[in-house]
Amino acid sequence: MIAVVQRVSEASVNIAGSVIGKIEGGVLLLLGIEEADNQEDISWLSKKVVNLRIFNDEAGIMNKSLIEVGGNILIVSQFTLHASTKKGNRPSYIKAAKPDVAIPMYERFIRETEQNLGRKIQTGEFGADMKVQLTNDGPVTIIINTKDKK
Repeated sequence: MIAVVQRVSEASVNIAGSVIGKIEGGVLLLLGIEEADNQEDISWLSKKVVNLRIFNDEAGIMNKSLIEVGGNILIVSQFTLHASTKKGNRPSYIKAAKPDVAIPMYERFIRETEQNLGRKIQTGEFGADMKVQLTNDGPVTIIINTKDKK
């Protein structure tokens, strides 16, 4: 799994003119799932994201987690995170999981993240043509690949 974690002051997802997910203060997480991902990747990444210390403490130092600041999460699926650009100019998405694998994993990731955070989170819609808006706070953008965890 690859996650692009962006600290945001606000973020939303729009499909066909309707807002389906919106947060104020927290994290916009773009999530790419590949065929080789498993439950261990889901658990590790979910815990990492909710405990990642990317929010300022009283001294202005990034020392607090999403849990500690009571922040929100907006999760958006994004298969293009697994694009291979090694050959030619047209990206290949061969490593990205097909919907029959990716959708159940995406849904498990959402449920596990809600459990780890202790409340409901906002999401996009898997496979939809989404318009994502955000105000990156900092800016803070971190890329996490579960294959690099060891």
